[in-house]
Amino acid sequence: MSATHAPPPEVAADALAGRVVVVTGAHGGLGAEAAKACARAGATVVLLGRRVPKLNRVYDALKTLGPEPAIYPMDLAGADPADFAELAARVAGELGGLHGLLHCAAEFTGLAPLATVDPEAFVRCLHVNLSAPWLLTQACLPHLEKESDSAVVFVTDDPARVGGAYWGAYGLAKQALAALVRQLSAETDTGSVRVSGLEPGPMRTDLRARAYADEARLRVPAPAAYAPACVHLLSPAGAAFRGRVWTPRVPA
Repeated sequence: MSATHAPPPEVAADALAGRVVVVTGAHGGLGAEAAKACARAGATVVLLGRRVPKLNRVYDALKTLGPEPAIYPMDLAGADPADFAELAARVAGELGGLHGLLHCAAEFTGLAPLATVDPEAFVRCLHVNLSAPWLLTQACLPHLEKESDSAVVFVTDDPARVGGAYWGAYGLAKQALAALVRQLSAETDTGSVRVSGLEPGPMRTDLRARAYADEARLRVPAPAAYAPACVHLLSPAGAAFRGRVWTPRVPA
């Protein structure tokens, strides 16, 4: 079920103190801002993405905000279960544990009729947006379960919008992620791992621009507006949203 459209709460300065959090798509719009917010809240942030120069810029920003971050270059499209298992083991082993996983990585090349989409492009998009996040989560679960409180947060999208025409594999994957939140949460509801979803509203990102090229970008909030919600869901206070997809209300 979706949670009430409430504004993100104030984030405590130490909301993620002592926690290790992996952020995928950490050089993207929401990923970069969420990583910064996590660092400000005291987390050791592992920046995962495929564009190293952009990861380096986020890394430099985080060094002034909180604990020393880490970079883990990875292209989700080409990674396999062994790669994800190695990532999880290295993060937990070298950083002293794993407490949070925030899935911000996304791939969307633009609106197009399904019948015209290249088959390889369709499979790649479905993998990056759905199967890769799940496989990474599966690899991380044994390490997350060792902590007294941990969280997995999937960034979803408005099903009424992306379930419409021309959204292709991206739309299908984002709808499936919401179902994954419910299913995985039902299977972990008595354990230490909390599973939830974040459905941000419109944001000024490159991904949105591919669908709304003529939109006046200043009409929608910047990604930073949703970063506090990411921290909240990763923190112990996020227990209230366990098994739910939260659509926080933020001002434009």
